[in-house]
Amino acid sequence: MSVDAAVEAVRRAGGIARTAQLAKAGVAKADLTHAVREARLLRPRHGVYVLPDASEATIEALSHRGAVACVTAGRDHGLWVLDDTDAETTHTWVRAGYRTTRVAIHPEPDQGSCCVFHRDHPLGEPELGRVGVLQCLVQILHCRGEEAFFAALESALRQGLVDAPGRIRLRRHVPARCRWLVDFARTDADSGLESLLRLRLHKHGIHLASQVPIPGVGRVDFVIGDCLIIEADGDTHDGPARHRDRVRDAAAMALGFVTLRLDYAMIVHDWPLVESAVLAAVGRNLHRSVAGLTW
Repeated sequence: MSVDAAVEAVRRAGGIARTAQLAKAGVAKADLTHAVREARLLRPRHGVYVLPDASEATIEALSHRGAVACVTAGRDHGLWVLDDTDAETTHTWVRAGYRTTRVAIHPEPDQGSCCVFHRDHPLGEPELGRVGVLQCLVQILHCRGEEAFFAALESALRQGLVDAPGRIRLRRHVPARCRWLVDFARTDADSGLESLLRLRLHKHGIHLASQVPIPGVGRVDFVIGDCLIIEADGDTHDGPARHRDRVRDAAAMALGFVTLRLDYAMIVHDWPLVESAVLAAVGRNLHRSVAGLTW
């Protein structure tokens, strides 16, 4: 073997591997040592090697004998995660009884907490560098609350990261008061913005039909009643997409629909305004067409 072979073995393992795993692949300990000295590999803790392009969060968590967890793991899994004030702080899961090592590395008290630590029992066997999706979702629920959990769950369902048996298992591991969220979650939410809208308006007794195809307009995010369209726009609705959205709105208006278009900042940071607008529209029967009002 050689240093090149050692680096390639770690790459084939997904960018992170234990010494024992690499030894089975025929990698010599001396090659690993040379690879670290040449900065071709990093060793965040004894017996674990990662590629230099590993995320800072992964290296941080591994240095504590742990794995990235909660919202940090959610981002790593590709879930839709609500922005938070400590986005730069690594959430790290450490097995109960394990001692972390960060105090020995950075003992300065004015540096603040380097991590948010989670010590819950594993839900399935975690990967070497991060907890699994189900454990990640349970951690988000306890750490970030119901809305963040629901948005992340619908993101996981849409991507196929949680299957039907996984949903049943997840339901068993969340508090009884939160199990309705698992049942209410759909698999077709395009973004967490849609998840938040549907959840928040559901609490007002407002039903939103999701991903509704309208001839001449296309598929819209939601319809309330029979003619009030709600669109939740993310970053992908800037630039040329902005013009297409306005064309869609005009086409919908020509067919008798009314469109309420909302963006990320409104839904996440100015919900009272959104809530007032939707409730006012429903209160004035803008969600019901003339035909609908005759029923």
